[in-house]
Amino acid sequence: MAKHYDYLVVGAGLYGAVFAYEAKKNGKSCLVIDKRNHIAGNIYTEKRSDINVHVYGAHIFHTSDKFIWNYIQRFAEFNRYTNSPVARYKDELYNLPFNMNTFAKMWNIRTPDEAIAIIEEQRKEITGEPKNLEEQAISLVGRDIYEKLVKCYTEKQWGRDCKELPAFIIKRLPVRMTFDNNYFNDSYQGIPIGGYTQIVEAMLDGIDVILEKDYLKDKQELDAMADKIVYTGPIDAYYNFCYGNLEYRSVRFETEELNTPNYQGNAVVNYTDGDTPFTRIIEHKFFEFGTQPTTVISREYSAEWKPGDEPYYPVNNEKNSELYAKYKALADNEKNVIFGGRLGEYKYYDMDKVIVAALEAVKKEFGKVSE
Repeated sequence: MAKHYDYLVVGAGLYGAVFAYEAKKNGKSCLVIDKRNHIAGNIYTEKRSDINVHVYGAHIFHTSDKFIWNYIQRFAEFNRYTNSPVARYKDELYNLPFNMNTFAKMWNIRTPDEAIAIIEEQRKEITGEPKNLEEQAISLVGRDIYEKLVKCYTEKQWGRDCKELPAFIIKRLPVRMTFDNNYFNDSYQGIPIGGYTQIVEAMLDGIDVILEKDYLKDKQELDAMADKIVYTGPIDAYYNFCYGNLEYRSVRFETEELNTPNYQGNAVVNYTDGDTPFTRIIEHKFFEFGTQPTTVISREYSAEWKPGDEPYYPVNNEKNSELYAKYKALADNEKNVIFGGRLGEYKYYDMDKVIVAALEAVKKEFGKVSE
């Protein structure tokens, strides 16, 4: 007879791993399954020529929540990596996020007052509350920066005209009147020394894991193996797309090893012109200050999701929000299924917020989180 568990966790990514770890701490038995041939979901890293490659794109841990910062460090030691991307527009290079280094290069100015005056003048074209991403960007940083550093990059990323995208997408964009290239405003940030996979390995230590197992194909058999399900896959797929497909953006990576110690001098370079087909190039070694004799780079191509592709970013426009609300109403009526994570909640999550959400589910289930 098959072993019976308290919880079946569908998906060995960060949400599922945190839940399983905490369930075990509470004396519960878990089976964790994943469709892929590895654990750790999209934060999976693998070694290539002694370089930890972020297989599903750059992941930089950042948070202002001291509890979460301490929590993640139970599982790995973090370095002091600071995210400071560079934007390349044709043959021009600019610092990100938008700060005095960006403005000085863009307008050949020296002082914050000069930058503020130019932005104030350029934002006058927007009257009233910004109605879309284009208007929001111009009201934040003016037309020049919008045209060179926002417009084409964003349209490549989302596959939609900036006038068709909601304003909120760009509201979290930092704009600073100081010479500060640190992208995040959070108190803590870094990269685990030795990559992310070890974190999920540590969380799942002593827990049964089955890889290359498609939950929805064997749902009946798998459901019978546990009292409760924690589901982190796409919520619309769980309900057999009964209301239709939620939309996602997907990402395709072209990864190659180059026989040079330093290809671009930075971990992240965004290509913001419309002629370059990819959105950015990641040089993985620089996440851990690597000095290896070769380097590994990944070009990222954004694409519309279609069945069989990996869903990455929920398209949180009005149409999809209304559709998700219908699926959520079904999910709220489930007695023995917890829906969580980026796909289960159709929500873009930073890593720290995934942990927060998983721990909230844990508190609801067990009344406490492990110390």
